[in-house]
Parts: sequence; structure tokens; C-alpha cells
Amino acid sequence: MPRVWDNPVYNWLLGFLSPWLSFVVMGVIVMVVILSALAGLVMVLQYLDRRLIGRFQVRFGPNRVGPSGLLQPIADTIKLLTKEDLRPRLADPIIFTLAPLLGLLAAALAFAVIPFSKGGFLADLNVGILYIFGVTSLGAIGIFMAGWSSNNKYSVIGAMRAVAQLISYEVPVVLSVLGVVLVTGSLSLVDIVEKRDLPLVLLQPLGFLIYLVAGTAEVGRPPFDLLEAESEIIAGYHTEYNGMRWALLQLGEYLAAFLVACVVATLFLGGWKGPGPAILGYVWFLLKALAVYLLLLWVRASLPRVRIDQIMGFAWKFLLPLSLLNIFITAAEALVWPDFPWLLFPVNIAIAVGLVALWSSLFQLRSKRVEA
Repeated sequence: MPRVWDNPVYNWLLGFLSPWLSFVVMGVIVMVVILSALAGLVMVLQYLDRRLIGRFQVRFGPNRVGPSGLLQPIADTIKLLTKEDLRPRLADPIIFTLAPLLGLLAAALAFAVIPFSKGGFLADLNVGILYIFGVTSLGAIGIFMAGWSSNNKYSVIGAMRAVAQLISYEVPVVLSVLGVVLVTGSLSLVDIVEKRDLPLVLLQPLGFLIYLVAGTAEVGRPPFDLLEAESEIIAGYHTEYNGMRWALLQLGEYLAAFLVACVVATLFLGGWKGPGPAILGYVWFLLKALAVYLLLLWVRASLPRVRIDQIMGFAWKFLLPLSLLNIFITAAEALVWPDFPWLLFPVNIAIAVGLVALWSSLFQLRSKRVEA
């Protein structure tokens, strides 16, 4: 990717602005373009959610505004922009306003290191994975700020649940990625894609499953959406939000969910790699990320919400032991076969299936004993 000072727009700005001011203006332009693209992406994801879940539940979904309801996200956006801006009288005005922005910023910043194609990224950090974990953890702070500043007990309960759930599932998420780091020897997402010709899901099937499940729970997607359980705590941490502030919260949630799909596509599905010329890298990456997102949507439409104690127990008693076992197995293979021959992938798949089946039976047995 060309550096900023090689960009023609930046060179044009240098004709009548100082270098530092040109750099600032260029940064603002890039941020506006990225946020606009992400907002358009969220509209598409929202339409897919509502339309496909309607099909799963044998109903039509949005079908009034535009052909097949295609303009419904635009109508919803106009409605949210024109709604009266309300805030509880005793709410903290500053924190109440900043909370949605922090959640949106946490999700948007992580896309800076996602390689959408060969050279198609904003930054190639040698600690790209750590950067993603660092900035996405700010989302938990934004959720807690939203709940606490609302001066509503249901919002506070929802925010406390969010912090507990996010911290619990952050552990298996991080540990599941360590297997990929051991295989590739790099924390850079670009290096991880470039160092392997075949998808790493073949060498890390267990890590793939753990990250997919734990990542879904970390962003609060169903069936792990106890952060906003309407039957218990109204709408959770965003009970008091409406209008544009509520839209920003939803924008952050959708971006976080799509970020999980992008990380899965990058780490485990080969990123931009695919048959055809290099220019098709963007297409292959978006197809892989969209396939993962549709898988999460299928789960959302199929499984019921589970209890908070089941969610927490699943993280600490099921995903955490499996992620540790995955690290030990990968480390042993790295000592014996440093180059990780692809002949290992049938062995790793068999190990993953066996461990999941064994641990599932043990987990269910323990749950029955506790309920008894």
C-alpha cells in the first residue's frame, strides 16, 4: 500500500497547505471515507439480518420500502436522525453522550489492520493481533459507561453483565489465536495470510471453533445476548438510549460482529487468497467474511438465549480447557514438525472432534449433577 506522502491527494494538498496541516487534513479525509463505508456496510448487514431471519422464521421481513424492502435501512436511518433526542434528567450528560462514540470507535479502529487484499490495508503492524485485542477491549468500557451514566438500575445490571461476559470470553479468544501464532510465527495479520497457501483452519480446527464461539459471545450476538435480555432487564445497558445515540450503539454492535467474521477469514480461512488474479483478493475476502457472518446469523435465528450462569460456565469450564489443550497440542507439533506439514491436518481434525465430543459429555454430565 502506498505511503500517505505518495498519495496524489496528499501531494495536491501540499500545494497550498503546510506539511503537518496536509497530513491532518488527509487523515480526516481517510477517516470520513472509512466511517462512511462502514456505515453503508452496516446498512447491508442490517438488511440481511432482518430479511434472512424473517425467512428462517417463515415470514417476509422488510418488504414495504423499496423493492423487496431494500430501502428499509435508509428509512430507519432517517427516522432515527429525526427522532427527538431524549436523556434521563439525572443521567450524566457527558458520559451518556461519549459512551456510544467509544463503542463505535473501538470497533472501527480494529479494521485498520485487517488486510482486505494484498496491499489492501491501512496499517501492517507487527503486533496486529494484539492491536485488535487492545482496541476492541475498549468496547466493554463504552458499554459500562452507557449503563452507569443512564442512572437506571436495569442499565447498570446489563452493563455489569457485559463486563463479566466480555472478560470471561476474552480469555479463550486470546488463547485460541495462540495456536495460529505458533504455526506462523508472527503476530502480523498480513504475515499470517502470506506464510500459508492453504487455510489454517486445516491445521487449527479446534482453535477455529473456539474463536468462532467465543468471539460471538464476546460481541454479545445471540444466543449469548444476555447483555440486553428484554425479558429480564428491558434492553440492558442501552435502555435509556434513543434516536441517533441508539443508532451509534447499534452501529458499533454490527461492526463488532462483522469484525469477528473478518478476523476468522484472515486467521483461519486464508484471507484474500483464492483462485484468479490478485485483483480478486477483495472479492474472496469479502465472500469469506460474509460466509462467516451468515453462519453467525444462522445460529442467531436457530438457537434460543441461554441463562447467564450457563454462559459463564461454558466459557470457564468448556472453552478455556479446550483452548489450553489446543495450545499444548500445537506446541508439541511445532517441536516435532517445525514446518507443520499439511499431512497433520487429518490428525488435528480428528483430535478436535474427539476433544469436543469428550469435553461436551463431561460438561453435560457435570451440569446434570449440579442441577440435581
